[in-house]
Amino acid sequence: MDAKDGKYIFGVVKVGDKGQIVIPRDARKVYDIKPGDALLLLGDKSGMAMMKTQIFEGFIDQMMEGLTK
Repeated sequence: MDAKDGKYIFGVVKVGDKGQIVIPRDARKVYDIKPGDALLLLGDKSGMAMMKTQIFEGFIDQMMEGLTK
């Protein structure tokens, strides 16, 4: 899990029968993901990315502040 320029490779995960994956412990530690946290799944043709919804909500709040000024 060595980080180079803030980039990580945490390993391979498999999708279970119910479409679930397990987020590796090192990734949960780096991104402070706790049980019950909500994650936003984003994607395009190239792949997918996840982020905590609270981070996304923070971006939206910042954009909305910029619109009201």
